[in-house]
Amino acid sequence: MQTVAMTPAPVAAAPIPDLVALKTRQQGAWASGNYAVVGTTLQIVGETLCEALDLRSGERVLDVAAGNGNATLAAARRFAVVTSTDYVPALLERGRARAEAEGLKVAFQTADAEALPFEDETFDVVVSTFGVMFTPNQDQAAREMVRVCRPAGRIGMANWTPDGFIGQLFRTIGQHLPPPPGARSPALWGTEAHLEILFPNAREITAQHKAFTFRYRSPAHWLEVFRTWYGPVHKAFAALPEDGQSALAQELLALITRFNRATDGTMVVPSDYLEVIVTKA
Repeated sequence: MQTVAMTPAPVAAAPIPDLVALKTRQQGAWASGNYAVVGTTLQIVGETLCEALDLRSGERVLDVAAGNGNATLAAARRFAVVTSTDYVPALLERGRARAEAEGLKVAFQTADAEALPFEDETFDVVVSTFGVMFTPNQDQAAREMVRVCRPAGRIGMANWTPDGFIGQLFRTIGQHLPPPPGARSPALWGTEAHLEILFPNAREITAQHKAFTFRYRSPAHWLEVFRTWYGPVHKAFAALPEDGQSALAQELLALITRFNRATDGTMVVPSDYLEVIVTKA
């Protein structure tokens, strides 16, 4: 009997996302609303990260995708020499106003996390709290952080995890507004396996699960604040028709119910994040 060789079916190549278009879209999202309204509530994360890094006075610190400057201010309070960067100038102005109000000396500079305008090995410490994880080209952003960090320097990050409240928030939004084909989830930065891929030559990577607790008057209050001021949520609602907005609102309130540990009508929702320290070789 003759054997007929079977030709394997071609495997479809993974779609390649348009990273430039995705970056433009994301930049527009973060520039909308006013992230500082939400960002200022996260200040404790910057303080905790600086302690985990054992930050010393006089160290040169770069805050990447700094937003309104939580890690920036935390480092400046420890008398580090701080440069704060973001690709949304309005957010840097919020950080500048905060630093001036506290009498802290900080250099502010508009910069793309994927193309940092600094020489190699300029900084002792590079930090990012819930910032660099949202870059479209994750590998390039990681390479840039490593490039500008001195040998044996530290890279400190706080990244939302996939299964935590904020990770699930973005997953819920994605079910209503699917991301471009091939785009990688920002929450991958909140997994140790992905960090090892992003920083393959690190001397050491340490990661600790922590929780930031969102405290609001009620679930409806949280929804109002995030829908009005938090860029990605603000943009998601704006992109949906009225019935889609209603459906998204109900799903977000249901998500809060899953995580909420308050029983008095308020909202007390812990959100898991990964506190990461990468030591450069």
